[in-house]
Amino acid sequence: MTTAVVICPGRGSYNAAELGYLGRCFPDTGLLARFDAIRAEAGQEPVSALDGAAGFSMARHGRGDQASALIYAASLGDFLSIWPEIDVVAVTGNSMGWYTALACAGAVTPEDGFRIANGMGRLMQEAMIGGQSLYPWMGEDWVADPARKAALLALIAEIDGRPGHRLALSIDLGGMLVVAGNTEGLRAFEAAVEPVGGRFPMRLANHAAFHCDLQTPVAAAGRAALPETLFGRNRVPMIDGRGHVWWPGAATPGAIHDYTLGHQVVEPYDFTAAIRSAAREFAPDLFILAGPGNALGGAVAQSLILSGWRGMRAKADFQARQETRPLLISMGLPEQRGTVTTGADT
Repeated sequence: MTTAVVICPGRGSYNAAELGYLGRCFPDTGLLARFDAIRAEAGQEPVSALDGAAGFSMARHGRGDQASALIYAASLGDFLSIWPEIDVVAVTGNSMGWYTALACAGAVTPEDGFRIANGMGRLMQEAMIGGQSLYPWMGEDWVADPARKAALLALIAEIDGRPGHRLALSIDLGGMLVVAGNTEGLRAFEAAVEPVGGRFPMRLANHAAFHCDLQTPVAAAGRAALPETLFGRNRVPMIDGRGHVWWPGAATPGAIHDYTLGHQVVEPYDFTAAIRSAAREFAPDLFILAGPGNALGGAVAQSLILSGWRGMRAKADFQARQETRPLLISMGLPEQRGTVTTGADT
């Protein structure tokens, strides 16, 4: 039997190309209707209506209180669509993808996972504290440059020490750093770094300063709104934003609740460490990246390279491996999706 680690994407993965993803791929109309009912109870637009809109709007679909629901539903639907003959040995996610991973692992029900993802997305949108910017520390060849990364982290710390400036590492994302901060901190960072490829530094639209202490009020509001009773015990190992493995039977609902609405919100999210743990602890045949989209594919590949997985050291190594015996399957890509599903939903 083929073994796999499933990876759930975070914010920024549902864009114009993904419009209609739920209509095309979600396998359970009854469950989708229950998600819509949860949104209706909160006075929010149904997720199926958002997905079924005539056109994509960043102002509408990219908001935290909309995007979180869309991404959670799309990723969970993909997880439910994976061919039963594939043995999912662990699940992980990037940022809000942790909420989806909780449901995939059975630590929460699909409906309660939706309440958590939707609720936290709404709280962060309402508070909208700070923002995020994305910047690479690897070159186009994906060869590690530790000195460059260290220099960028030192710059972040130096800017954070300036009066009126807040800046912190938000997500360690393979060959990218996501930085979070207030307006002054982000502007100083973006002015200090060298432009790369005409794209970076890239300010992320509709993103708050996730995964840093600026989100302390949001974490407190989340704990007040989302009780421990929503959480249970996971049936599948989960790998969190520290690279820590939550083994079935060893994790209590209270501990999962405390991490999810505490550390996970206010401390840096180390996605690179999560993928490293997935590779070294479980040595799966495949890494399956759930949709929507494939925005996280490069970060997964870079994280595997940084882990030295299967002897890979650069982008060319990963590409050669993908051509002969793929390591990474992206369900958001139709040509790859069919290799891990029955094909009925493609």
